[in-house]
Amino acid sequence: MIRKLAVLSGICLAALVSGCKPSLAPSKPLSQLSPQEHSGYLVYQQDCSGCHYANQTGDLHGPSLFAMYRKKYLPSGAPANDERVSATILNGHGIMPGYANLIDQQQLHDLLAYLHTL
Repeated sequence: MIRKLAVLSGICLAALVSGCKPSLAPSKPLSQLSPQEHSGYLVYQQDCSGCHYANQTGDLHGPSLFAMYRKKYLPSGAPANDERVSATILNGHGIMPGYANLIDQQQLHDLLAYLHTL
């Protein structure tokens, strides 16, 4: 009886611990994006959506962008800030190519604005 109780307690504790992972609030709805954020969304659709999810977790070809600024670090371990994200977009990282010759500064700023809404 004590053994069954110990096993049951262990199962309940494991379920409780695994269920304590806080869920993140959803991204800002597309209908509520500012003009700059919407322009960034269009850049995302054109240049990023083939490899990165925006509104769901899990990897596509690259890591999900969902809630990336709501975390302290990027999947690479770099700080989740505009400077590091911009460097990754422009110069690439790992198998991700750089986009320095493909997007201009305004598109980069718009994309960052959109990424902050995720």
